[in-house]
Amino acid sequence: MRDFTLSIYERLLNTILKQGYTIITFSEYLQSSDDMKKVVILKHDVDKKPHNAFKLARIENSLGIKASYYFRILKISYDETVIREIVKQGHEIGYHYEDLALAQGDYKQASVSFENNLNKLRQFYPVKTVCMHGSPLSKWDNRFLWQEYNYRDFGIIGDPYFDIDFNRVLYLTDTGRRWNGHSFSIRDKVESKYKYNLKSTKDIIVAFTNNELPDQIMINVHPQRWDDNMFLWIKELICQNFKNIGKLLLQKLK
Repeated sequence: MRDFTLSIYERLLNTILKQGYTIITFSEYLQSSDDMKKVVILKHDVDKKPHNAFKLARIENSLGIKASYYFRILKISYDETVIREIVKQGHEIGYHYEDLALAQGDYKQASVSFENNLNKLRQFYPVKTVCMHGSPLSKWDNRFLWQEYNYRDFGIIGDPYFDIDFNRVLYLTDTGRRWNGHSFSIRDKVESKYKYNLKSTKDIIVAFTNNELPDQIMINVHPQRWDDNMFLWIKELICQNFKNIGKLLLQKLK
């Protein structure tokens, strides 16, 4: 069975629901009670291919699921038509910010850019949460913007990297086009007591089925990785393999 297809994504969601988990957005999690049991926070970093995000959003909507979609402001991610359609389906929209990297470390310029871009997205949705973009080719970690400023001053209630205790919440991300791709990640990493080694989506499905996972989980899905079209699927596989090699080389050079 091919991984990272729309069909196996839908199978994953159905398995999660069947095991008694509630799937919620990040903002819903932040505003929920601390004793919430068996919950999966579902978020999407829309780095590129926004139409793929729309495909995932439709699958989720058909299952009665709401997820959080974080859009970059660059053209490869930002598509107003797609954003509107995803909002119509009841999903959360957030800002996938990379302003410090784009401003090349100019904190003032980055803060102005952050506010402008946030307001641009707020034309379509009352954005309450944000999530940094890793910007692996930049020396600037976008999270460092909050060493000088406070995102709560912009009406933001949370960023997963600051507002989730990952010793309580298992973090699963498809970074590197695999679920155990920590070595290929420059910044999409968290400090956690959990030490799972789940390589494929099938591995996650089996772990859910066997009740091997904790009650609170965040799953981060990058829509560009998921496609049923064989040509596009192979293209993404090849591109990601080259990116993974590049990321390994970058980390060795640091």
